[in-house]
Amino acid sequence: MDSSLTSLHPSPVFGPVHSRRLGVSLGINLMPGDGKLCSFDCVYCECGTNGERSPHTARPSREAVVRTLENVLRTRHAAGQPLHTLTFSGNGEPTLHPEFPGIIDDVLTLRNRWYPEAKVSVLSNATAIHRPQVREALMKVDNNIQKLDTVSDAYIHMIDRPAPSYRVEDTIRYLCCFEGHVIVQTIFMSGHLTLRWTGSDAEETFDADNTSETYLQPWLQALQRIRPQGVMVYTIDRPTPFPTLTKVLPETLDAIAARVSALGIPCSVSY
Repeated sequence: MDSSLTSLHPSPVFGPVHSRRLGVSLGINLMPGDGKLCSFDCVYCECGTNGERSPHTARPSREAVVRTLENVLRTRHAAGQPLHTLTFSGNGEPTLHPEFPGIIDDVLTLRNRWYPEAKVSVLSNATAIHRPQVREALMKVDNNIQKLDTVSDAYIHMIDRPAPSYRVEDTIRYLCCFEGHVIVQTIFMSGHLTLRWTGSDAEETFDADNTSETYLQPWLQALQRIRPQGVMVYTIDRPTPFPTLTKVLPETLDAIAARVSALGIPCSVSY
């Protein structure tokens, strides 16, 4: 494991970055700029692991987010600089911020004032969508992008590493509550993962490939239940804490996307 290869994002606003999926994207990071706060601890996270990236500062306040974002948007607008998307992402799970619903309202107001043609997107791991106020806020954004890496609890607990109580069936049930106003995002990867158990010197190696039929067929069935407005499939693009994880071949992603499209669900691919 090598978190020195990974990176954190400034807070509360960073970029813009040229996103593979969202174009020229200005990031909104509701987590501290010096560390990571997340309800997942994904082995492929570009921000590193939770344990090695514990923050020492507080999350930005709602007021700080609004003030900083308005200054950036005003400056970019005056300079005639393009902007395609305002994206909630950064150093952890944005929906965990206690003022998330209010911040969504503020960002929509600023977007309408300065860049009305831009989209507001939220990249989420779906662990807070059981909260009605979070779902209501997500229904207001243009791109409500929620993670569903597989439908296997064993795989999710190995790769995404949520709380022990996490159950993927609960996530699917709440994704259905959006009644189509959701984009499902899934990462596909190859390689292997060697983990050392807490308090022990014992190690175990796992196959990290989730492109086999064992994983694909239940995932496709879940998409049929959710009926999202779209699906985004992608693979590893930046350094991860575990360098034994590897990219999936473009032709494999294309084949997966074709199966999603065959269900009548639009699917985009990022290599």
